[in-house]
Amino acid sequence: MDSKLLIQAIIKFLMGLILVGLLLFIPGTFNYTNAWLFMGLLFIPMFFVGLILYFKNPDLLKSRLDVREKESEQKEVLLYSSLMFISGFVVAGLNYRYSLIILPRSIVIIASIIFIVSYILYGEVLRENSFLSRTIGVRNNQKVIDTGLYGIVRHPMYMITIILFLMIPLILGSIISFFIFLMYPFIIIKRIKNEEIILEKELKGYSEYENKVKYRLIPYIW
Repeated sequence: MDSKLLIQAIIKFLMGLILVGLLLFIPGTFNYTNAWLFMGLLFIPMFFVGLILYFKNPDLLKSRLDVREKESEQKEVLLYSSLMFISGFVVAGLNYRYSLIILPRSIVIIASIIFIVSYILYGEVLRENSFLSRTIGVRNNQKVIDTGLYGIVRHPMYMITIILFLMIPLILGSIISFFIFLMYPFIIIKRIKNEEIILEKELKGYSEYENKVKYRLIPYIW
């Protein structure tokens, strides 16, 4: 097995865990139970998904760990996403500390269930498409995937991440953060438009796939 990849994955995992914890608990408090719930829902499945990829598909794990964008537009998307997460988490922590607007427990529970189901679908998309990467580009021997969720929309991963990310502020109990996270669908739309230009040029059969599967994110809408 690739020990270098394993170390890289562990470091990235721990960095993400620490960063999210700092953003939530420093503005808030360590008694912020919604934050502990969210971190469990996020990082426990992430750990097992990473473990499965390490043994079953290390190439996909390697590509998922690489966040270095080459396209200038995608660098902007990464910047906007980072600002959204930082401000959303900090505001959620402050919202809890000062008891500004706390959402009912029922909403938190429903959002947690939707988050778990979405994470399962996230795993299914990873299973369907071994060419998925965090950065925009076409890999060697990459082919168009048009089965499963890819037969419904062209970007099921983005569709799922939108649902996941919109559930985060609800799990954290902060409606104020929810409005911050509403930036994400617009960020993803910008990413998709640039990504499809590249795929049309560099990925054989993608234009035909666009004619076959008409919708990018939401069936019958867009």
